[in-house]
Amino acid sequence: MNNGNSRKQNNVMDMTEGNITKQLMLFSVPMLLGNLFQQIYNLVDSVVVGRVVGPNALAAIGATGSVTFLFIALCNGMGSGGGIVVSQKFGAKDETGVRKSLTNAAYLMMGMAVIVCVISYLLTPTILTLLKTPSDIISDAISYMRMMCLGLPLVAIYNYSSFMLRALGDSRGPLYFLIVSCLINVVLDILFVKVLGMSVFGAALATVISQFIAGAGCIVYSVKTNEFFRLSKEDYNTDKKIVYDTVRLGVPMSLQFSMIAISCMGLQAVVNSFGSVAVAAFTATSRIEQLVHQPYTSLGTALATFTGQNYGARQDSRIKEGFKKSTIIMLTMSVILLIIMQIGGKAIVSLFVSDSAVIEMGAKGLKITSLFYAVLGMIYVTRGTQNGLGDALFAFINGIVEVIARIILPAFLVAIPALNVYGIWWSAGLVWFVSAVFCLMRYISFNKKHPME
Repeated sequence: MNNGNSRKQNNVMDMTEGNITKQLMLFSVPMLLGNLFQQIYNLVDSVVVGRVVGPNALAAIGATGSVTFLFIALCNGMGSGGGIVVSQKFGAKDETGVRKSLTNAAYLMMGMAVIVCVISYLLTPTILTLLKTPSDIISDAISYMRMMCLGLPLVAIYNYSSFMLRALGDSRGPLYFLIVSCLINVVLDILFVKVLGMSVFGAALATVISQFIAGAGCIVYSVKTNEFFRLSKEDYNTDKKIVYDTVRLGVPMSLQFSMIAISCMGLQAVVNSFGSVAVAAFTATSRIEQLVHQPYTSLGTALATFTGQNYGARQDSRIKEGFKKSTIIMLTMSVILLIIMQIGGKAIVSLFVSDSAVIEMGAKGLKITSLFYAVLGMIYVTRGTQNGLGDALFAFINGIVEVIARIILPAFLVAIPALNVYGIWWSAGLVWFVSAVFCLMRYISFNKKHPME
């Protein structure tokens, strides 16, 4: 394999040598654009449904957010584990290992998607009832979530291909198909919701169809442009060691994502207790902050790929330097996002709904959570590094920390009269703070036991 700084052949990027900041930016910017387009799926659903159908329909979609995240997280955790194995094999210049890792990750991730699809569809009404979803929105919430559950295997196709391409340093390929499918999603949302009057079910159907198109296109692109995806008969065989490594890394990540999702479900129950206005406001701010997460997610994923490749190549000094440079990039982004939310929060929330009470509450919520964006970013920087190193225990423990904080803090803060409903947004920021402290402690302690010198 060519050890060049940025490989054009095979549409991959070798990050084991060359300018670290440049590599992180070249990798993360296209992925950021891709992540933003992916979030536009949810944003378009929310804007079209909120404006065309009304705030109750918007609240119905919002009430399913944490539950849908739980089901997708179970699949994505395995994909993340597979991506780490692929990046480490790539960094070690093990081309056969890369190909076998691609196929074994596909078996695990798609198998998980089918299982979760069946279970989640059956449990949807029970879960939403346990979350105390308001009676005036529960019917729409069930309709939306069940359609999303049925689409999980189709959505997993795109998620799998994007995980694998990014592990090999290609963050541009997934972007192309997300742009096209996003435009399709806009058209289908308008067609299904506004023209055909299919309400929230139509919004979910538009999302699933659009993501399937992105996934199918991404798979074809991978085979045509990346020789690692041109598999021989032997590459399709299961490999016990690769399966073990993928499961060893993927299961803790799935558990981490799942525990976070479950704790978000607990938070959603608290939000639901304040009525439809609070649910709509929380839904709007959650959709906005899904966008806020994307620069951090992109940087963290770039850092995980960078760390995984350099771990495979035994370039420990580059891993440490990558962490420092990523922290500087993250802090710069945090200051910019803080200013935007403090000044333009109300205008941003008004894109989703026209109800003045919802806009006012949502704008105040954004002003609160934006104070904590820097600690949110630190979570992603440390998580990306530890995941790339294959620190499976980190993901599991981090999930437990977030669950405990997200269960305790909201119930405590909303009970304070001075905070009342705004305790919801204060608790979100404080959960990030607690998690960031843990992440830094784990990073420091791990480095002492495994010196990067």
